[in-house]
Amino acid sequence: MTLDPITLEILNNKAAAVTEEMCVTLQRTGRTLYVKETADFACALAGLDGRFFAYPRFIGVSGFVGLECAPTIEAVGDLEPGDVILTNDPYYSHGLATHLPDLQLIAPYFHDNRIVAYGWCFVHCSDIGGRVPSSISPTNHEIYQEGLRIPPVKLMRRGELNGDVALFLNANSRTPDANMGDIRAMLAALDTGSRRIRQIITQHGAQTLLDAQAELTAYAEKKARDVLGRIPAGTYRFVDYLDDDAVSALPVRLSLALTIGDGTIHLDFTGSDPQVAAAMNIPSRGRPHAWLTLRILAMIHTLDPTAPLNAGLLRPVSITAPAGTIVNPDEPAATGVRHAAAIRVNDVLNGALGLALPAAMPAASSGTVIPVVVAEPNDRGGRNVQVVEPMIGGTGARQGVDGIDGRDSGISNLANNPVETVEAELDIEILRYGLRPDSGGAGRWRGGCGMELSFRILKDGTNVLGRGMERLLFRPWGRNGGRPGLPGSLVVNEGSLGERWLGKIDVLDVGAGDIVTFRTPGAGGWGNPRERDPALVLSDVLNGFVTIDGARQNYGVVIVADAVDEAATLALRAAWTTEERVVDFGPERAAWDEVFDAGAMDTLNAHLLTLPLVRRQRYRRDIFAETLGQLPKGFPCARADEQAKADARDDFVRTVASLKG
Repeated sequence: MTLDPITLEILNNKAAAVTEEMCVTLQRTGRTLYVKETADFACALAGLDGRFFAYPRFIGVSGFVGLECAPTIEAVGDLEPGDVILTNDPYYSHGLATHLPDLQLIAPYFHDNRIVAYGWCFVHCSDIGGRVPSSISPTNHEIYQEGLRIPPVKLMRRGELNGDVALFLNANSRTPDANMGDIRAMLAALDTGSRRIRQIITQHGAQTLLDAQAELTAYAEKKARDVLGRIPAGTYRFVDYLDDDAVSALPVRLSLALTIGDGTIHLDFTGSDPQVAAAMNIPSRGRPHAWLTLRILAMIHTLDPTAPLNAGLLRPVSITAPAGTIVNPDEPAATGVRHAAAIRVNDVLNGALGLALPAAMPAASSGTVIPVVVAEPNDRGGRNVQVVEPMIGGTGARQGVDGIDGRDSGISNLANNPVETVEAELDIEILRYGLRPDSGGAGRWRGGCGMELSFRILKDGTNVLGRGMERLLFRPWGRNGGRPGLPGSLVVNEGSLGERWLGKIDVLDVGAGDIVTFRTPGAGGWGNPRERDPALVLSDVLNGFVTIDGARQNYGVVIVADAVDEAATLALRAAWTTEERVVDFGPERAAWDEVFDAGAMDTLNAHLLTLPLVRRQRYRRDIFAETLGQLPKGFPCARADEQAKADARDDFVRTVASLKG
């Protein structure tokens, strides 16, 4: 049966509305801040193939359209009405779950004794056990440290809660009541989906619902191929780095060769670093996983917003993700902070697509999401664990449009938490939560500003965690003459005798009176900043996005008494010479690339993957230590003269070349 276009559009809107109502149900009945305020959850409807044919457009995490439920469903065997599957394990679920705090529920929806669809939802729970409060630590090196692993099991059997599963959950969490409150909200959301599916069947019939599942995804696929067919065919290469792997000072490389042609797109991550002995690995299982394809999804839906939001959008996408790399790690690699690497994958996709579509794609966004967690002792001898804020930065500028300040929905659309709610849940005092002036990359179109969050601790014995801190070293890059944004930072008791400037943290011990300040990076600018309209620079200064000094130094605009000094501005800009780059990575990345040759890096990573897993990291560290030993301590932040960099480069290339034998 082929549905007529009107019926198909009606069912597309009805199914999307069902998922959004499921999300509203979950949010309004959820227990924790991360559900009620931040909205770190999602709901969807899956077809009989386990892929999503309907996904919410306006609420919840936006990036999981490409997840697959089929392996999890198959793992539990036969299903009956009232059954609900639970899992959180990235390996057992084949990437449906991507780290242990994300609890996944799947419910079969029956009609006349047969399954006609599945409801799915997830929430990020407060704590699933493991080594640290909130379960996520960047320094975990295997998944066993990250909490309770739950393979696909039946949480509900014929409508009754499986008490044994609930017992294991509660016994392994620091926040059992909060977890169970959010699980019950998920069950309510799945029940909402079930009721609405029955209504659709009553109105349109079960077979029409089944036909719509296939035809909606096929229609989305056609829309995606049409968009991809408009992009110039070719292969586009882009490389970006994570600052480090949180257990060493070595940057982590993500390499992409993106090939477009005939309405398809292939992503080849060959040349990316091996999996790290830390929690930043993306458990894709070698598939076109949601975390590896999100930028493609966003681009397609931006260039054709009429396309249905479902798994069909990703059918034209294929992938090469070598086993044992950071984008396809071998078990038991830790994955708790996988979003840090996923954001950088977003950046390399954005960078490669920008080579194909320079007028459409933006400069780099802030490149970080930092769920700032506070864990404080409670009166019962336990811990109160809450997310203060999912800190983000700005959005990259693109041709004709400034970036968005303090907002970046690159990998999700998490909301911020109201200050009043945070202070009601935790013994902290928020001192400042606002934009960070001059952090956005200068350009004809300015990059979005980063954020600043400063809070005072009111209770001794408190811990602060900031998982996913990135872009502290390598800046968000600018494009087509635009400048990079400022890097991020973390400082405790700034301006006092006890001031401490920190890098990435695992568990930070703080006490009553300590002041903790997180600053996130600004996004990259687009176009030569000398070409920015001085009136726009003045507006930025008056609105607090740019300082008077920043206007002079970064834009060549002189502002006196809240007005542009036109003569001084013309003189300053006339004397200003700038080097325009297609991509401006900033001085730190430029220095790094001068030493660590791209071709040699490809060769090194190919060789590392031939070694046993237990030898790769040590071998890699030894090779880099030999080269970095010839450079100033703190390189690439510390400057090295040109001869030193050239000698180190030659040594690195020779060392890697010798590996071929």
